[in-house]
Amino acid sequence: MATLILVRHGRSTANTSGLLAGRTPGVALDERGAAQAAALPARLAGIPLAAAVSSPLQRCRQTLQPLLEARPGLPLHVEERVDECDYGDWSGRKLAELAGEPLMEVVQAHASAAAFPGGESLRAMQSRAVEAVRDWNARIDAEHGEDAVYVLCSHGDIIKSLVADALGLHLDLFQRIHVDPCSLTVIRYTRLRPFLVRLGDTGDLDALIPRENAGTGGAAEVGGGAGAP
Repeated sequence: MATLILVRHGRSTANTSGLLAGRTPGVALDERGAAQAAALPARLAGIPLAAAVSSPLQRCRQTLQPLLEARPGLPLHVEERVDECDYGDWSGRKLAELAGEPLMEVVQAHASAAAFPGGESLRAMQSRAVEAVRDWNARIDAEHGEDAVYVLCSHGDIIKSLVADALGLHLDLFQRIHVDPCSLTVIRYTRLRPFLVRLGDTGDLDALIPRENAGTGGAAEVGGGAGAP
């Protein structure tokens, strides 16, 4: 079956502002995020891609734009089911502020029971994303053969939930997974089981450099895809 390259969007203005962007319109890549996106074609050079699939949000489409310009024949498909989690009333709020909400403990420790006020549950988010990937795997296999590779650009919580599914991990454990902005995660699907080939690969170790606020930053993170620095 198909090999899927998952790309988390590049660093966004919400990431640097400490906001839980969710589906808030107008959230774009910041300067570093644009540079990360510009480097994507070289990172994927030599890999034949059958298709590019994207969340409908601006920051994901911006991340794929340099790749599409470098490969004019590569088709882009917008997939609503890999859109960011609908954080409802939490969308657009400061992560530092949300860290004090009782629901945040549930999000971090018992994700399968977490539902955002006015939004969706993490369980529903994972279900739609997994369904989308299954459908795209079948489509890519049918159109391009079982050795085909395609790229899908989405969000941190979406990617983490897909990795959890591939590894057979309960959703309650998905917060143990981390993917940096513009990192590559590769899952090779087969008839019997998926294989995790790469996880959060950025090609450097910058993410390991201690941050000044490292002692407080982790607790405010919803899922690595929502406001991760």
